[in-house]
Amino acid sequence: MGLDVAIDLGTSRTRIFLQNKGIVVDEPSVITVDHETDSILAVGEEAYLMLGRTSSRFSAVYPLSGGVISDLGLVEAMVSAFLKKVVSSKIGMPRAVACVPGEITDVEKRAVVNAISCAGIRRVCLIEEPVAAAMGAGIDINNPHGAFVVDVGGGTTDLAVISLSGIAVSRSIKQAGNIMDEEIIKYVKRRYNMLIGKRTAEEAKINIGCVVPGIISGRYRIKGRNMITGMPMWTELDAEEMVEPLKETAETIVRQVQDVLEETPPELIGDIYSDGIVLTGGASQIAGLDMLIKSATDLRVNIAEAPADCVVKGCGAALKYIDGVRHPAGSVNPISDRY
Repeated sequence: MGLDVAIDLGTSRTRIFLQNKGIVVDEPSVITVDHETDSILAVGEEAYLMLGRTSSRFSAVYPLSGGVISDLGLVEAMVSAFLKKVVSSKIGMPRAVACVPGEITDVEKRAVVNAISCAGIRRVCLIEEPVAAAMGAGIDINNPHGAFVVDVGGGTTDLAVISLSGIAVSRSIKQAGNIMDEEIIKYVKRRYNMLIGKRTAEEAKINIGCVVPGIISGRYRIKGRNMITGMPMWTELDAEEMVEPLKETAETIVRQVQDVLEETPPELIGDIYSDGIVLTGGASQIAGLDMLIKSATDLRVNIAEAPADCVVKGCGAALKYIDGVRHPAGSVNPISDRY
């Protein structure tokens, strides 16, 4: 029988976890297509290097947007390519646990299931991203004890108060890492009359991104096209000026944290007051985001260890629930849907 797999089909990156092996795939969710032959030229890291550098014959694209599938055919091809790297044969027809944002429609869930099933998976189980993130961060979700997880990914930010393996209160917004990249592009265009690509904006965010003035220092050189002359140009961004394009998205996330807290039952609020808020997801590492949340809520904010990997690790931890076998203590199954 094939090994069961856990899949974090993210807007920015796709991660795959194998039982007994850990994370075996961690690559950008990018695919390059040859329009003349309708064939796939590259996926993952190789396709990412082609972003913004292809001729008219090829397109390097992200086939997911805002946490949901925007091009089903390309996602199917991308997932198949990734699985071929780690699953040697379809003889076993492995099962999979995949994560989905907390608030998506049944149609969007079905699209995720179809995309993964077409890659040779015989059974797909879904788990909400914040639940998986909590499990991956080492939180015991089986107890009747409230835990507040804020998962800041590429396409969505998912916030949830979790107790007894389920979600008590949740929010899912399309304000996350990709929006930050877009705001950096707009800022550079407005401030320097310079046009840069998404990849350059993302690299600037990773290197000097911050949402609170004065907490980090440094400069990062970016290259692009002068919008007035059309000629190539470069400039250096300072960490201080990165606050302007990133702070609005960060403040939106903070307001959602406050809204979730306002809707949380009093007993669970008491647990959160004791334990604090846990941040997961790659974009949670933006300097100062934890400080903004702490300042607005007066709660302790902890960034999980290896926050970008929490969701896929949580999916991996949920593999044992595929058969519906309950924990000896009588825990509730965190898997939300089976197909």
